[in-house]
Amino acid sequence: MKNLKMKSARVVLDLSQQDLAERVGVSRQTISAIEKGDYNPTINLCRAICKVLGKTLDELFWEE
Repeated sequence: MKNLKMKSARVVLDLSQQDLAERVGVSRQTISAIEKGDYNPTINLCRAICKVLGKTLDELFWEE
């Protein structure tokens, strides 16, 4: 399932996939794969992404 919430939060902060990747210590391809729903990140990576984007785990990764 695509993670449009994460992509939206990234875009609002005017961050490219590369910018976010550098800030959390992964490749741009990893960020792309998470946003496309092709990769299920670890909880530690989820927490790092949330910290950079200023969101909670629920806001970015909870599926309704």
